[in-house]
Amino acid sequence: MTSLLRLPNVMGVTGLSRAGVYSYVSKGLLPKAVKIGERASAWPESEIAAVNAARIAGKSDAEIRQLVSDLERERRSA
Repeated sequence: MTSLLRLPNVMGVTGLSRAGVYSYVSKGLLPKAVKIGERASAWPESEIAAVNAARIAGKSDAEIRQLVSDLERERRSA
């Protein structure tokens, strides 16, 4: 089972601001958060780690968008 990261943790591990996180989500460069409560959302830690690893490896934005798409598809089929 993977851990869930709330927004402050995502900001910490990605180095992005709050607005940056949501901008990257809207551009498909980070996966969408999952609802964990009526007014709470979080990101699967494994998905954020995969995107960070791709960024560190020098993957292009197009490759990262594909990775994010694949991660979200896997999440839906789980």
